[in-house]
Amino acid sequence: MPIPEPARVLVALGGNAMTGPDGSATPDAQRSAVEAAMECVADLVAAGTEVVLTHGNGPQVGNLLVKNELAAGVVPPVPLDWCVAQTQGTLGFTIVSALEAALRRRGRQVPVAAVVTRTLVDPGDPAFERPTKPVGRYLPRAEAERFAALGQHWEDRGTRGWRRVVPSPEPISVLDADAVRALLAAGFVTVAAGGGGIPVAERGDGETEAVLDKDLTAALLATEVGADILVIATDVPYAMVDFGTDLERPIERATPAELRAHADAGQFAGGSMGPKVEAAVRFVENGGRRAVITTLGRITDAVEGGGGTVVENRGP
Repeated sequence: MPIPEPARVLVALGGNAMTGPDGSATPDAQRSAVEAAMECVADLVAAGTEVVLTHGNGPQVGNLLVKNELAAGVVPPVPLDWCVAQTQGTLGFTIVSALEAALRRRGRQVPVAAVVTRTLVDPGDPAFERPTKPVGRYLPRAEAERFAALGQHWEDRGTRGWRRVVPSPEPISVLDADAVRALLAAGFVTVAAGGGGIPVAERGDGETEAVLDKDLTAALLATEVGADILVIATDVPYAMVDFGTDLERPIERATPAELRAHADAGQFAGGSMGPKVEAAVRFVENGGRRAVITTLGRITDAVEGGGGTVVENRGP
């Protein structure tokens, strides 16, 4: 059943919305991808929906890390939280510009703003002791060891080479959610918590060498700003069970308990669909009306309750 209008919706854009079809992260490819994504978002806004956007930033942070590596002897490398902040600014500017243009083409003058957003994490989170999140490019062992000597963690990934791994702690709270709520109340479409947010272990604290899962932060932000619906836009129309086998089938509707049971059975890969499923489940468990995992082109259908993997509590 469609949610009565106006609905407040948080749309989490996957990395495919930020790069070219071949994964290219050149400026032109990124601009073209964002412009295409904003056509879909503009349709949602033009229909009267209150929208909050968040987005991935993996390729963009990866590019900054390469710059760190190549220029380390000339310019001091910047920490991961700086990389996240820089990509939030760049992608936020690009998204705002593209969405404003798409809305103008529809005859709508809706203000759009981006918030450089911090996300609180626990400094005692076990993830800080066990870095597991791969970032950046593969390097030969000799080069990886040079950076490991600076305190970074690198792992041997076989024939492709060595790759840096960093902590990915649990997001606790979006510190700038008040700013997002104020912008929404003033009628702004708001872009926030890109890349899961800038990790902050203490308010006012300095460097936090970590990256956060953008889908888990999206679920948290959606709850904190009172969203009715969370849409996780990815490159597949459904979450699947028995993926890659002859028994493969889409999950069209599920309760949080049903979807969590599939997750506990190992149905979803940890680095791809797993966090999206967990985010959808958490949002509904924490009071959200509906979460949907689907493709970007189907987000309007998702808001209306059709299309994609719909997660909601069933009535009595």
